[in-house]
Amino acid sequence: MEQIRNLDQLLVYAREVGPKKLSVACAEDDVVMKAVEEARALGIVNAILVGNGEKIKAVLDKMGLDAANYEIVDEKRGPAAAALKAVELVSTGQADVLMKGMLETADFLRGVLNKEVGLRNGKALLSHAYIHQIEGYDHLFFVSDGVFNLYPDLKAKISIVKNVVALTHAFGLENPKVAVLGAVEVVNPDMPPTVDAAALAQMSRRGQIKGCTIDGPLAIDNAVSEESAKHKGIKSEVAGRADVLIVPEIESGNILVKSIVYFSKNKTAAIVLGTKAPIVLTSRADSAETKLLSIASAVTLAAHQAK
Repeated sequence: MEQIRNLDQLLVYAREVGPKKLSVACAEDDVVMKAVEEARALGIVNAILVGNGEKIKAVLDKMGLDAANYEIVDEKRGPAAAALKAVELVSTGQADVLMKGMLETADFLRGVLNKEVGLRNGKALLSHAYIHQIEGYDHLFFVSDGVFNLYPDLKAKISIVKNVVALTHAFGLENPKVAVLGAVEVVNPDMPPTVDAAALAQMSRRGQIKGCTIDGPLAIDNAVSEESAKHKGIKSEVAGRADVLIVPEIESGNILVKSIVYFSKNKTAAIVLGTKAPIVLTSRADSAETKLLSIASAVTLAAHQAK
């Protein structure tokens, strides 16, 4: 497949490989349903709506949507029970993708991590990735992990890299360029993230981490700007041309992705990785467009995993 370079192309591709079956936990929310309905109308998904059936139908009726277009699973015992049922639909193969609706993330993740019907993929680490289309760049940026892993050590960072690289492969990047970010572009023993970055880069050179080219530490300017990298004399296949940005810890990652969203002209998607099936987990503050693009990302990954 050709590399998906922007999120409009993503929607087109998701239509080609869809529809996939989407299981929505606590679907009684109009913003969530706006995205789900648009994804359904585009032929990206067919959806199972799990939650309080009466409230779901009331939302659909308020929005002027036809309930006959959806399978509704009535679960009135509360958000945790609805989340667990939505997860079970995916783990038993009745759905391909899981989506968080109107419930707390903690309740949602308890269902995902449930030992009996959850979606944990063995001992694989769960991680999160943002996918950004930023005006002025001719390709997408994948940023991980600014949501789940607080202060990942080297072992965790290896898993974070592998998870997001698998996602980039689903987007048609055969050998994504991965920049492991730090405050500086030199190794400083007093700054542990720079040491981890150098280790990841060396592991890439020796073939211990496959399917990508890794370099680091790289500061954000010389990771995305060839001019900055040239000015600092950095010779690297990745510097100035990074597809993937691996952040040192949750604070810098969270600040980076929110700065992109609020300080640039962009489109954004988000996805949970490291599970048996893709998971759409967005913020309640995210727009219906971001939710739609996140659904499309999950469908694209599900199609890639099914090959």
